Amino acid sequence: MKKILLIHTGGTIAMEENKSTGGVNTKETHPLEATLRELSDIAEISVKNYVNLPSPHITPTHMLELAQFITTQTNSEKFDGVVITHGTDTLEETAYVLDLVLQTSIPVIVTGAMRSSNEHGSDGPYNLISSVRVACEEQSLGKGILVVFNDEIHAAKNVTKTHTSNIATFQSPQYGPIGIVTKRGVLFHHTPIRSSFFHVKNFSKNVVLLKAYAGMDGNLIKAATNTADGVVIEALGQGNLPPATVPAIKELISNGIPVVLVSRCFNGIAQDIYSYEGGGKHLKEIGAIFSNGLNGQKARLKLMIALENTSDPEQLQRLFLQ
Repeated sequence: MKKILLIHTGGTIAMEENKSTGGVNTKETHPLEATLRELSDIAEISVKNYVNLPSPHITPTHMLELAQFITTQTNSEKFDGVVITHGTDTLEETAYVLDLVLQTSIPVIVTGAMRSSNEHGSDGPYNLISSVRVACEEQSLGKGILVVFNDEIHAAKNVTKTHTSNIATFQSPQYGPIGIVTKRGVLFHHTPIRSSFFHVKNFSKNVVLLKAYAGMDGNLIKAATNTADGVVIEALGQGNLPPATVPAIKELISNGIPVVLVSRCFNGIAQDIYSYEGGGKHLKEIGAIFSNGLNGQKARLKLMIALENTSDPEQLQRLFLQ
């Protein structure tokens, strides 16, 4: 029987609804304890209650420390896989940080719930059981950090929360899930490409995330000059910005502060296509860095991690094209 390390970090999956007030919050005992009895037929489970935090309280430092905790646990004891329960608001960001910094060959699965433990149709127990099944699956080896939710298996790089309340919230726009969980088994239909790992001991860089809009000027971008070590902008379309932002971007780049462009669009990637003022080609010529398909929140984390290793613009551009 496979041995699985189950790490709880909090979130809706660890909460229940107060029927008199309607508020959802944590409780003293973890509501998934009852589910552990069902899991005993699937795997030998070792439980670690790491933290109990709503996911908006999770910071990049928490994410990095979680990676270090997993490394310590799996180095000291042999596990066949790891399952992490997590709040959904920042789940994709934790999964992506782990994907960039955690070097392990065993499956690592991140899951959660959209409905608290005592709500009708609570999805936490089912998602946990599905995640343990995926963690036990030999085909899960070497596929990086996976997010399992609502019978689907997603790669950490591509998955994102797409709905505020629906249990099918986690999707991978443009790419889709890499596998599914069925009553008969776990089925993978493709394998994500893992391009790079980063050795990071702590986060010391401040990276700001901004979103472009019609008529945007350079004031917000200028405000980052004195505080930010890097800026990520969710640009319009294929990577374009209003012309009034260009002087501020030039100033950032001339001061050695990298500016990474992603698209605010749900699908597609930012590219240096348009040569008009503020167009992607123009921005590329003045030194902006383009990312190969990441959304804004993940590009921010990747830049934070990359800046711990290099500030060279050419190296950063290569990293963001991987």
